[in-house]
Amino acid sequence: MYVPKMFKVTDLEEIHAFIKANSFATLVTVENSRPIATHLPLEWRKQGNEDYLTGHLAYGNRQWKTLGTEVLAIFQGPDTYVSSSWYEQEEVPTWNYQAVHVYGQATILEKEELIDDLTLMLKKYEENRENPVLWETLSTELLEKELKGIVGFKIRVKEIQAAYKLSQNRNKKDYRNIIEQLQHEGSQKSEQIAKEMEKRLKS
Repeated sequence: MYVPKMFKVTDLEEIHAFIKANSFATLVTVENSRPIATHLPLEWRKQGNEDYLTGHLAYGNRQWKTLGTEVLAIFQGPDTYVSSSWYEQEEVPTWNYQAVHVYGQATILEKEELIDDLTLMLKKYEENRENPVLWETLSTELLEKELKGIVGFKIRVKEIQAAYKLSQNRNKKDYRNIIEQLQHEGSQKSEQIAKEMEKRLKS
């Protein structure tokens, strides 16, 4: 991913928090020289000194057969159009966004590893619900049936590229005006980008 220096994010805690908040990712691999992709949730895990992303694919999804090589996971945050009419001087429009690319080596999970990962995933998304659906609350018959239909995997993280393009290249007056204009766009994404930009005013 092309990341100009002023938009580059290197704080690992901030990146981990971003991935956690935007865990529905795009997994990209290559099959016979052609890129293929699946949209799916991925979880950040730590094992010893190594960082991993974990997830699972449907057995019928041929992409799992390409997981023996380096893969790319893309995490996308909010994005929005920025009109150059909001600048003091003549300029072209642009787009603000947040994105993280993670490269790593993928391997298939053993059954017990997959069960552990699914148990943690259900706990993350279900435990605060009124009637949580947890691994231990589901029948053995259902779980065994579902396990046969998926393939779990983990990606050992080798490289992270993170870009937060949030008008850092504009002067203070333009920057503040962009925030104000985005707050009145009537779009959830525009409001989210405005909030991210506001955070950087306070930091």
